[in-house]
Amino acid sequence: MNSIFADLKNRVLAAERDPAVDTGPAAVALLRDWLATHEATVSAAKVAEPTEFNGTMMQWFHWYSDADGGHWRRLKEEAPALAKAGLTALWLPPACKGGSQWDVGYGIYDLFDLGEFDQKGTVRTRWGTRDEYIAAVKACQDAGLQVYADVVFNHKMNADNQEDYPATPFDPADRNRPLGEERTIRSWTLFRFDGRGGRHSTMQWHWYHFDAVDYNSLDPDYRAIWRSHGAGFEHNVDLEKGNFDYLMGCDLNVSHPEVRGELKYWGKWTLETVSVDGFRLDAIKHIASDFYLDWVTELEEHVRRNIFVVGEYWSYNLESLNWYAANTGGHMSLFDAPLHLNFHQASRSGGNYDMSRLLDGTLMQHMPLLAVTLVENHDTQPLQSLESVVEPWFKPLAYAVILLRDQGYPCIFHADYYGAHYSDNKGGTTYEIWMPSHRFLIDRFLLARGHCAYGPQYDYLDHFNTIGWTRLGTPGHPRAMAVLMSDGAAGNKWMEVARRNTVFRDLTGHIREPITTNGDGWAEWRCPGGSVSVWVEEAVLPEMGVTL
Repeated sequence: MNSIFADLKNRVLAAERDPAVDTGPAAVALLRDWLATHEATVSAAKVAEPTEFNGTMMQWFHWYSDADGGHWRRLKEEAPALAKAGLTALWLPPACKGGSQWDVGYGIYDLFDLGEFDQKGTVRTRWGTRDEYIAAVKACQDAGLQVYADVVFNHKMNADNQEDYPATPFDPADRNRPLGEERTIRSWTLFRFDGRGGRHSTMQWHWYHFDAVDYNSLDPDYRAIWRSHGAGFEHNVDLEKGNFDYLMGCDLNVSHPEVRGELKYWGKWTLETVSVDGFRLDAIKHIASDFYLDWVTELEEHVRRNIFVVGEYWSYNLESLNWYAANTGGHMSLFDAPLHLNFHQASRSGGNYDMSRLLDGTLMQHMPLLAVTLVENHDTQPLQSLESVVEPWFKPLAYAVILLRDQGYPCIFHADYYGAHYSDNKGGTTYEIWMPSHRFLIDRFLLARGHCAYGPQYDYLDHFNTIGWTRLGTPGHPRAMAVLMSDGAAGNKWMEVARRNTVFRDLTGHIREPITTNGDGWAEWRCPGGSVSVWVEEAVLPEMGVTL
């Protein structure tokens, strides 16, 4: 943590010195306050770590990952290889019991059942058993990888029984508009967790722990969002549909003291039971932002250390993301959804996308200290709810952007690394999907990230098709690098690396001939059409274990 803290501090100071660095409204001030608050804790730890750190996480699952119960066992075996490749952290799927052994984990039933109890027709989850999960986390940490657990607090599903209670119908398209008076409804809101029998937690959930549902079995054809008696829709949520508190299932009322207390207890229990290093928070734009600020603060006080947290506020609106970051005091990172959208649009434009604007409107550009950058995830992959595919030809360019630039904390997608083959039904038609593996180039980018992606960055984002940047290195990592990409024809560009008369090679292998810089440390770099080249000093190749 010392190295991460130092990096944050240096970046904040750089942003204060250079007004050209746009970190978003109030972001620098918020981060300065956070750093000041935590400086004593970090300094007191006195943990000897490298002064330079290029963290890289991987989302170690996708929506259609095998449902054979072997996911945790495979992870335990794969952990050393992932660390050796250059990864430093893994985001794991929701480990809690869903509605069946095929549930990906977002149809959440019991937070405290990690594959330990016979509930919903299965002991194991889609991913495996509790013991296998804990063993996989330990194997990752033994290999030097941090582990981030996926947290699903927005809703519960697959209740044990129905309950009758008073509720008011609201327009699904405008949650500020009631459709009638309060009446008695019947809905699936009773969660007893009989198979667990009170182990780990004795709380049972009833209708008053939820602020809304979307189903009334007394009038099943009536479309409405049914707001529970005594509850209100949460404030400080996304304003789509007037108020986007309600998303699906039984929507948790995080204003209820029993709910708030149980979720805090679960967080502490997870840190103690599984020993994860951080969390990925699901669907945060539907949950009052002040709740998570309170939740993270209490967990950090409990374990007396900082916890990495990244939230899924999936919005392409930069102002909304800036608002959320400010409202949570910079205490959590956010996924850079606008950057993903730019990648998607560029990949569909057939060379007609203005690459000089690839970073426009992104967290990477405007709030790099809080940006978790990504190319694809389980929601955007083909046939899923937010499908917005980044076409395979463009993915090497996109991964070069997130892995080799200075800004952001990059997240690699499992299906992009290993490839994926699956089928699913959409709109009455069954589709078969093949997602190719980009592992070779991602591994090469990880090598470049570990050896050369340090120090000053010179940007050459000045052409409609061909853009690039260079990294000049630091005393601890003195190797330079030049990255050039084109979404159109083969590209070339003069860029400076501050290395005189030095031989460079294209680490991707796309261009076989070397390039030598001139006496001023410049060279005319090249890349193939619709592709990317990563030029590193020839002398660094033996350190990387690469022969070109």
